[in-house]
Amino acid sequence: MPETTLGDLAIEVRSKNAGPFWITMELFMRDADGYRIAADETFLHEGVVAELYRVDPASVQIFRIPSLNVVKISYPRPVSQGSLRDRDTHAGQHHVPLAQLVVPQPGVR
Repeated sequence: MPETTLGDLAIEVRSKNAGPFWITMELFMRDADGYRIAADETFLHEGVVAELYRVDPASVQIFRIPSLNVVKISYPRPVSQGSLRDRDTHAGQHHVPLAQLVVPQPGVR
């Protein structure tokens, strides 16, 4: 059976600046079923995001918005926006690892 990713269940997964020191990613899920998966705290939590983006789990903020089927995630930028080591000034590419996160199959843990 082929693997399903968060990106497969979403209308859009995007990342952007949230000021010069933070990045925000948004998962716009297609429906309530996809939202339930993305919002499941046993699947997507601060530790998972910290591992994907090599940040401190205590610095990760996750906002679940069921009325919009949206999960929003923010974490500090590894370098400030526009600094010498900044390779993505608009933070437009940071969403890719999140979109590729494999969703667990029902009944499999």
